[in-house]
Amino acid sequence: MKTVICAIDYAKNAVTTIKYAREISSKMGANLLVIHVYQLPLMLGLEFDVFYGELEKITLKKHNSNLKSFCKKHLGKNLEEMNIKTESFEALSIAQGIISKATEHKAFMVVIGMKKESALEDLFMGNTTINLIEKAPCPILAIPESADSKKVKTIVYATDFEEEDIGAIYKVSQIANKFNAKIKVVHIDKVINGDGNIKMEWFKELVLQKVTYKKIEFNVLFSEEIFNTLKNYLDTNQADMVAMLEREKSGFLKKLFYRGLVKEMESFGSIPLLSFNEVNY
Repeated sequence: MKTVICAIDYAKNAVTTIKYAREISSKMGANLLVIHVYQLPLMLGLEFDVFYGELEKITLKKHNSNLKSFCKKHLGKNLEEMNIKTESFEALSIAQGIISKATEHKAFMVVIGMKKESALEDLFMGNTTINLIEKAPCPILAIPESADSKKVKTIVYATDFEEEDIGAIYKVSQIANKFNAKIKVVHIDKVINGDGNIKMEWFKELVLQKVTYKKIEFNVLFSEEIFNTLKNYLDTNQADMVAMLEREKSGFLKKLFYRGLVKEMESFGSIPLLSFNEVNY
């Protein structure tokens, strides 16, 4: 059975995050593992050895108790019957702790909360999330506080016609299928008289060889303003989730369309963002 991991830090939108993760895992027929990664203060000197060992035990017990109580309060008391487990643990790096747990369970997805309701800058410029996106063995789904897990009708996938996109779109189709949602694959071409439509037809053919999901469409938009055009497209199509691939390849368009866009995503606010790492595809 698949495993969805939800990492929380009890921030303002933690309740929304675990409820969204619960909905995703339930729809996917997956186990849900809710984790909390914490750090203990660094203590130096042999005189602290005994105290530090006791502190570790007490802290672990406290965090595990708090996490289980939090999930029972907001998800229901019968966690085991809902295939929900909780686990708190210490790690020197929050990101590495989440990544190690995702690797251990071969997670289908990691769900995390956005730090601010209408600002993703803190989320995506922070070391924790950058490390997650670049190193996690599975997609990262970032949830804003106002997200509605019951309403996933349209998922937009932004593409630049890369081979890795096909594997990512297949994974999106697995999610869309469970929600009976539409997938809108969109490419924004800066050259109005370019060959964007021709490339999209070629890309569409490749995708449909691997992805059998029927409720998928492909669109090309022409504009010099890539970010604003995508934002307007999401608004017009009432997107409930936006997905994109994080890649390190050179090229002005790729850097602008992906890294530059991710940095400006604070304007989106209420749309969950599903990030894929190209090395996994």
